[in-house]
Parts: sequence; structure tokens; C-alpha cells
Amino acid sequence: MTSPQPSPPSLKRSVSGESHDSQASKTSRASSKLLFGEIPLTPASADGRSHRSNSSICNLVLSTSSSFLRFWLNDTCRNALLEKVPKEELPNVRLVCHDFATRATPFLFQDVSITFKPSTFTKPARMAALERVGRHVKTLTFNMPHTSETFLPPLVDPLTGEHRPFLYEPQVHPPNTLAGKVKQPKYGSWEMTDLLIKQYPPLFHAATNIPAFIRAFSLLPTLSHLKISCPGQETAQRYRRSTVDYALISLRIAIERAHLPQLTTLSLLPIHPGGLLYLQPMLAFGSTPRSSRRWAQIRKLAIHMDSFPFAQKSRTEHLRILHAYLRAFAPALTRLFFRWRGERGPSPLSLDREPCMQPPTPPGSSHSTRAKPQLNGPRALKFPRLRYMELENGVMDSSQISAFIHAHRRTLADFNFEDVTLRSGDWDDALAPLTRLTGSDEWKRKAEEVMDVPVMLSPVDMEPRILGPLMGQDEGEGDVQGKGLARWLSKGRSAVVGKKAREQVWGGSEHMRRFLRSSVFSWR
Repeated sequence: MTSPQPSPPSLKRSVSGESHDSQASKTSRASSKLLFGEIPLTPASADGRSHRSNSSICNLVLSTSSSFLRFWLNDTCRNALLEKVPKEELPNVRLVCHDFATRATPFLFQDVSITFKPSTFTKPARMAALERVGRHVKTLTFNMPHTSETFLPPLVDPLTGEHRPFLYEPQVHPPNTLAGKVKQPKYGSWEMTDLLIKQYPPLFHAATNIPAFIRAFSLLPTLSHLKISCPGQETAQRYRRSTVDYALISLRIAIERAHLPQLTTLSLLPIHPGGLLYLQPMLAFGSTPRSSRRWAQIRKLAIHMDSFPFAQKSRTEHLRILHAYLRAFAPALTRLFFRWRGERGPSPLSLDREPCMQPPTPPGSSHSTRAKPQLNGPRALKFPRLRYMELENGVMDSSQISAFIHAHRRTLADFNFEDVTLRSGDWDDALAPLTRLTGSDEWKRKAEEVMDVPVMLSPVDMEPRILGPLMGQDEGEGDVQGKGLARWLSKGRSAVVGKKAREQVWGGSEHMRRFLRSSVFSWR
């Protein structure tokens, strides 16, 4: 007599006998504090009434398929699978069992986005959740758009109605004792502190809470890529300080004080022109001699900056801020991407050659005096380790491009001037250093490729035809030579190759006759 075979274990969670109708509401309250998608505790363990383990969650992967177990226990196969799982499905994967949750956690929380609000870095439940998953965060996106809530009106004295100036001094270390808090108010004096509390919104006070920023970034030890997004600044507010600027000061100080050894990439997508003033690595608000040590880790820098009028010499403050910001990162950068949002802007890589950045020439000075370098103008940027560079939506002279390529000829491996307009000269002059370095203009023939792509007309209700693969075609002798971009192609192949390629694409003359018979036009 044989005993019945045991049924395979189920992957579904079993409901404990201690369950009650009120557990659903308790679970929902507990889950409301889990802001990053963690697995909630059971109701019994959530309120502290019981310390039993979560027996309803299997600690091991129980499966009757040995093939699946071999697949799942292989690190390479398992990680390849989890990388392909959509991020919105990873929370469901984590609910299967404890091992699934442990393996999927690094993939779910490696990219985290935060929109700054008054309680972002002060809510205890949020900070507790960040403490649990912070070690898995590789990329952090800090969003703080310019809105009506970030606008800061002028401070007005309630008694006299006069404007009160506010000199901000960051408070990095708050007093630990009550006596220290009485002696050292947050904003310099008790009168100014009371005025700011009454007239400025809570978002401003959260943005100036530097210890909260430092505590939050200290929970991200493996952070390697920081993205900062501050879109939506109006033109009228370009020269006014807003809550976003105070948040950038706190963010920069937190990055400098927290332990972030793996931070190598910084992206400002996008940033307003004045924002770089508050992100300056050196000689900024609350900076220390050790501040430059953190920013020296940055190897990849991407900036999308809102454009602004730059033709007038009286409005070059933002260009000087940009020039100083890039100079601080220049010694260590290997990749640089810069893009102007909106109107075309000057090249940030050669602001020393921009006409608007040149100091005015004194009247009556000779030509030899003007030819000497001006002491008041910006110095040329030098990137000793730059390998890849891309500039988009800019306007510059061919001499600026030529000088930049020549100065970085020993390190630069790839560069791209996307949607760049030349004010003077042409692209042959701009790329002349390549000809001098290679000793010939052979690189021009490999710059671009063209081919003839056939166009077929077919009826609307006709099933689409599946043609053969398109073959590459190089034009040989013929009228096409010398027109458009064909002058960059090699001319060693004969016209027979192009004829064979067209026959392979169209399928010969018989295919053309069948096509014309089935066309919507009356070709018969």
C-alpha cells in the first residue's frame, strides 16, 4: 500500500489563524509609512504585541523545478533576469518570498527620484525608509522646480513698512543644548528669525535645514550619480534669489560633508543660470578647504542650462559664473556634455575668446596694446583628462573650435558639435587641426555616408510586402559624383555594384511588373 505523494509547496502566503477583520486597516496604516516600496511587517509585529517571526513569508525559494532553482541560484543568470524586469513589476516580485525580496531590492532602489517638499528630509517615517534602502541607491534625482511656492517676496518691517535686507549665513551644526539655541538663532538674530518665520513659507525653512540634508545624504554611501533638476524659472526672476537657490546651498554642503566615495557623475538637467553660483565647489556659502576634495571625484559632467541674452557686455555675470564653475571641475573631467535650452548660446569651453567677455579697450590705445592678453578677461579652460566632449545648440567661431581641438589633441578621443552655428569661418577651418594631425584629409571621406533608398507605392488595403535586406551602396562613376555629401565617399568601386544592389532590393524587372499591376494607379 503506497502513501499519497505530498503536494508541492505553494508560493502564496498563508493567512495565520490570528487574523482579524481589523488587520487590513492596520496593515494599510503600516504600509502608508513605507515610502519606497518596502515589504510591510505583519500587523502583530507592527504594533509590538508579538515578536514571532514572519512565518507566512518563506525564507527560501521553494520550487519543485530543479531547473529554476539552478537558474535562480546562479548570480549571473539571476541578475540578468532582474535587470530586464520592468521597475514597476519589481515590487510584485519582492512579494513572492523573502529571497526574492532580498535579490530584487538592489535593482528596485538603485535609481531613486525625490521631489523636495517641506517634509522630505524631516519626516521620521521617510528617513527610516531611506535608512533601510539607502545603501542600494546608485542614482539620485533631486527635483525642485520653480513654482509660486518657491518665490520669495522682499522682507518688510511690519512696523515701518521698510525693506529689511537679509544676509544668509548657513548653519551647518545646530546647537545641541537649549542654552545654545537661545544664544544662536538660526538666521542671525531673533528679530530676523521671527520675521522670516512669519513672512516666508515652510518650504524655505526646510531648504535651509542643512543638518537634515547632511543626515539624508549620509544614508547613501554607494551613490555614484547625482542628478539635479530645477526647471521652470521665469525670466523676471533671473536676478532674484528663490527657495530653490537656498536648497542648492544646503544640497552642496551636504554633498561635501557626507561620505560619498563613489560619487563620480553629476548632471544638472536642467539648471537656471544663477544656480551654478550656489553650487560653486570653492569660495561659496558654507564652503571649507576640504570642499574641493569631494568635487575632485567628478569625472562626468552634464549641464542643460537655460539660455539668456549674452550679447551685451553688461550682462555677462552668468557667463563668468559658468566659466568659474567649469574651471573647478576641469582638472579631473573625462566626459563633458553641455546644452543650451532655448536660444543658442556661446561656447562655455572658449569663453576667453567670446567678444562679450573681452574687457573694453581704453580709447587711444595702440594696436600692439590691444594684441596683448587682457588681465581682466577670463583665462582659457584646459581639460587635461578630457576624452569625450559634446556641445549642443551653440553659436561660435571656427577659430574657437580649431583652438579647442588643437589644445586637447593629446587626450580628446571623441567630440561632437551638435546643432552648432558658426558666426565666422566654415567647418573646414574649424576642423583644420585634424588635417594637420593626420597629415591628410582622408578623415573627410569617412565623415558621412549616403545611399539611394528606393520608395515603393502600394495600395492602402494591400498587405505590406517584406523586402530583402537593404544593401549598402557606394556611388561610383556617374552624375551623382560631386553633388551633396557624395564627395566624401570613396570612388574605387564601379557602378556595377550599385546596379546589383538595386536589383537585390527591387527583385529584378519581374518584381517591378508585379508591383505596377497591383498599384492603385492605372499603369496598364
